[in-house]
Amino acid sequence: MRKYLTALILIMGSLAAFGQEQATKTKEVAFKAGEQITYKLRYGFLSAAETVIRVEDTPLKFEGHQALHINAQAKTVGTFNFLFKVRNEYHSYIDPVTLLPYYYSENRKESRYTHSDRVTFDHEKNVITADKGQFPFKGNVFDFLSCYYFARNIDISGLNINDKLELRYFLEDGIHALTITYLGKEQVKCGLGTFNCLKFSPTIIPGRIFKKNSKLYLWITDDKNRIPVKANVEIIVGSLTMDLTQASGLKYPLNPVKK
Repeated sequence: MRKYLTALILIMGSLAAFGQEQATKTKEVAFKAGEQITYKLRYGFLSAAETVIRVEDTPLKFEGHQALHINAQAKTVGTFNFLFKVRNEYHSYIDPVTLLPYYYSENRKESRYTHSDRVTFDHEKNVITADKGQFPFKGNVFDFLSCYYFARNIDISGLNINDKLELRYFLEDGIHALTITYLGKEQVKCGLGTFNCLKFSPTIIPGRIFKKNSKLYLWITDDKNRIPVKANVEIIVGSLTMDLTQASGLKYPLNPVKK
C-alpha cells in the first residue's frame, strides 16, 4: 500500500506538467489564500485515501520576501485504516508572485514506515539543500506541492494535441523528470459535477505498481481556476482514481456543466 500512496504523490506531482521553462506563466495568479480543495483516492470501488490541500497566508519570510503556505494532509480512510494506516503531511512555502518554492517539508507515517525531509530552494545559487545533501539545478525545479500550484498558472493557449511538456521536481532523493502529453479537451464527471476539462497523459514507468501498457490520465478544468478534478491510472491489480470532492475559497467560481 505504501507504493500506492507514493503513486498518489506522483499523480499530484504530475498535475504540474506545465511547469517547465518552455511554458509561460500567466500574469494573474489563479488562486488565493483561503482556498481549500479535497481529493479522494479510490482503489477500484473502495475509498482508500483522502488528501486535503490548503493555501494560507503566513508571517514567515524567506530571503526577506513574503510567502504563501501550502499545506497538504493525506490519510487512509475506511477499511484501509486497518490494512495500512497512513498519516502524511506536506508543507510548501512559495513566492506569491513567481510561485517558486522557498522551502518544503514532509512527514510521512505509513504503517511502520516513517520518512521526513526538509528541503530549501536557493534560486540565486541554484542549489537545493535537503536532508540527504545538496543538489544543483538549472531552470525551474519544484517540490510536488509548488509544482501543482505553478501548473495552474501556465498559459496553455498555444498547446496543440499531442504536444509534449516536461516537468522537473524534487522528491525524497533527487530531481526527477516526467514527460506529459496534451490530449485535447473533454468533459469529465467528478464528485462536484461535470466539467469542461483539458486532458493530459503523463508517461509512467512500468514496475511493481504499473502495468507495461498502463496509462495515467489527468483532467483539469478549462477555466481560470485550472483545478485538477480527476486522475485515473491502471495498476498491476485494479486501478486508482483520484477525484475532486470539495473546493472552497476559490478565486473564481467553479461552474459545472449544466445538463
